[in-house]
Amino acid sequence: MKPVFKTSALLACLAVVLPLSANASAILDGYQAQAKQENAAFKEFSAAAGQKLYSTAGPTQLSCASCHTDSPKVAGKHAKTNKVIDPLAPSVNAKRFTDTAQVEKWFKRNCNDVLKRACTTQEKGDFVAYVLSVK
Repeated sequence: MKPVFKTSALLACLAVVLPLSANASAILDGYQAQAKQENAAFKEFSAAAGQKLYSTAGPTQLSCASCHTDSPKVAGKHAKTNKVIDPLAPSVNAKRFTDTAQVEKWFKRNCNDVLKRACTTQEKGDFVAYVLSVK
């Protein structure tokens, strides 16, 4: 007996598990597929909401901008270690948002450090939409 997969579920899985040589738009597409699976009413991500997430301090009094600066186009510095952080915006750093595993690793770590919780798919998609909008 052959296993039967729903086409939409299979496509969503494929979109989320992107190849390592993906680009930021492909990463965003993966989050979009995941958001649609989680919420049938999902419409789109918001760069404005992503910008707000980027600049809003969480319970730790840190924000993304604390390390990445007010502009994702500029190199930042880790708030505790002072380690230099390459620019976040793909428009100036082509390596950003190209490796799905790395993107998930950093969302997991940084959302926990800043927000003291995991980011939602909506937040991740909004954030990526924001950094993609930075030219």
